[in-house]
Amino acid sequence: MIYQGNAITVARGTQNGGDDIATLTFDLKDESVNKLSSAVVKELGEAVKAIQAVSGLKGLVIASGKEAFIVGADITEFHGLFDKGEEYLVEMNLKVHDIFNAIEDLPFPTVTAINGLALGGGCEVLLTTDFRVMGEKAKIGLPETKLGILPGWGGCVRLPRMIGADNAIEWIAGGTENKASAALKVGAVDAVVPNEQLEAAALDILARANRGELDYRARRDEKTSPLKLNPIEQMMAFETAKGYVAGKAGPHYPAPVEAIKVIQKGAGEERGRAQAIEAKAFAKLALSSVAFNLVGLFMNDQVVKKKGSKYEKQARPVKQTAVLGAGIMGGGIAYQSASKGTPILMKDIKDEAIELGLKEARKLFAKQVERKKLSTEQMAEKLSNIRPTLSYGDFGHVDLVVEAVVENPKVKEAVLTEVEGLVGEDTILTSNTSTISITRLAQNLKRPENFCGMHFFNPVHRMPLVEVIRGEKTSDAAVAATVAYARAMGKTPIVVNDCPGFLVNRVLFPYFGGFSQLVEQGADFQRVDKVMEKFGWPMGPAYLLDVVGMDTAVHAGEVMAEGFPERMGSLGGAGEKSAIQVMVDNERLGQKNAKGFYAYEEDKKGKPKKVSDEAAHALVKQVVKAEKKFSDDDIIARMMVPLCLETVRCLEDGIVETPAEADMALIYGIGFPPFRGGALRYIDAMGVAAFVELAEGLAEELGALYAPTDKLREMAKSNDTFYGKSA
Repeated sequence: MIYQGNAITVARGTQNGGDDIATLTFDLKDESVNKLSSAVVKELGEAVKAIQAVSGLKGLVIASGKEAFIVGADITEFHGLFDKGEEYLVEMNLKVHDIFNAIEDLPFPTVTAINGLALGGGCEVLLTTDFRVMGEKAKIGLPETKLGILPGWGGCVRLPRMIGADNAIEWIAGGTENKASAALKVGAVDAVVPNEQLEAAALDILARANRGELDYRARRDEKTSPLKLNPIEQMMAFETAKGYVAGKAGPHYPAPVEAIKVIQKGAGEERGRAQAIEAKAFAKLALSSVAFNLVGLFMNDQVVKKKGSKYEKQARPVKQTAVLGAGIMGGGIAYQSASKGTPILMKDIKDEAIELGLKEARKLFAKQVERKKLSTEQMAEKLSNIRPTLSYGDFGHVDLVVEAVVENPKVKEAVLTEVEGLVGEDTILTSNTSTISITRLAQNLKRPENFCGMHFFNPVHRMPLVEVIRGEKTSDAAVAATVAYARAMGKTPIVVNDCPGFLVNRVLFPYFGGFSQLVEQGADFQRVDKVMEKFGWPMGPAYLLDVVGMDTAVHAGEVMAEGFPERMGSLGGAGEKSAIQVMVDNERLGQKNAKGFYAYEEDKKGKPKKVSDEAAHALVKQVVKAEKKFSDDDIIARMMVPLCLETVRCLEDGIVETPAEADMALIYGIGFPPFRGGALRYIDAMGVAAFVELAEGLAEELGALYAPTDKLREMAKSNDTFYGKSA
């Protein structure tokens, strides 16, 4: 044994005999995956020094003892490392470069055997060797730009020299995970073989290199020298890419364009200078609020996934499901279940509704075929997982039912009571209600412990969130089964407790309340939309209301007003009419009938395209009581403060258990700007004391919707945060 550590071993010799080959194996003890934590990187440095000290070696194989190769750096360390400042980060990266360069400069050929996922720092490790062989199902990539940073351990330097600047830009700016076939096509790897043949293939490459059949020194020269592009080629490769990527990434995500700049600046430099440019750029991005928030988002996502996994382990298998109510929503749920392999019955009382649901599912599968994600045969097979029915005949064998009928408590109660008598005693019933209390819907059920909410967001196939709502009598078994089913559907379930609007809609409607008050005081709704879209929302509040549907918003507003009369009473239509109610009164329901705050025309792809409509502006004037002037900051504060305060209240009321789940629900459910990290991170970033001061100032004029809670005031006094320091 040349080296033995907690995560890395270096052994001399191979299964085929001979002791002139060293194998460095990543196999982090007590972990399911390999990660490059600070401790593992330190071990790697020690292991490389141990290899350098051994005489008589003719090659090195880098391999993994886990199912994945290396999933990347240990992201849980990032916030703590970023806090140490730019100088520390530059120095840290240069030390890692020294280790990686030492691998690249070993006096014999080197090869990596990539058996599974190799991302981020894991991908940068394999770029150090002369050759790479890849398992058929492995993937490699550099996803750092998705965290608001860029590859800092040589990815921006080595990859362009290996696969060309254009391919490297696509991989790095896009943050893609690339299949073995794609990696082979661009020359990122030298061979693709079944995993059981990886070692033999790696040893064969080393033997050929030692015989002179493969020139490993030429490979190194190419990786350590300037990029072979003349000035015109450089301009074509980099300037065009910067414009395209900037347009795609948008102004709030600087990392993809910065990565291109780093590749460009380093293109004419040798290895050391190019790596110094990369290290400096990494440190600059790492200190940005965008990187801080996107890293926090990743960690929040891990919290949510771990909780989901815990529930899943406790759950009974869900092998056959059913959806009650076809149509667009039912069809979307059926498609999602069928596409992920869980057979589903789709029941309705009308043939035309069944046909509408099937049409929706067929349309979504056809899009997958168009994008070459599915073959026509696979589409037919998955469609067969949906069985339409007008009767309850096969419901005795169903493990879980999703009720998705009209959003009316009496209709839902009747349907749920009916189906409960026709399913097995252990069958889980769920309701896809967006606002109606789960405890209320369970009142007439004989087995309320088997009932919970399963709130999907529209469109089902696109929106990742599913709220799993626990009623007063819901059992852990019902929650666990529903979470497991949501995960099997490829969704992110977050468990919340019952209240009007649950979590996401309860938080969203104060935002709409802020919008209504702005309009009443003379703010132009199109300007509000533009300000909030510039802030980072995918669509402004008026546009969002058009997409949700004005009648749906009015109904949900009534539920919220009844549940929280002090803060949200005005949402229920009491007193003066809101702009939303005026739209409903004038049959302007939004996209569903092509007119709301905007008018809608079909674009070239047949999708609704919004256009300004003078008729909408004339109607909105009816509700304007004042003509105040608002700055962009005023608009942002008036919109964001009530949304953030309601998120705080949901946490304090125990509707949601952790800040991580609250923030992820808003990002996944209503498109809260990811680079801002979520409502609670937004408060932390502003400073709790500064946020409370802002809210109190607004509350004096605008009332309870803007009033901070007592607990939040206490947090401000004691300088507390929702996430703690460096979290």
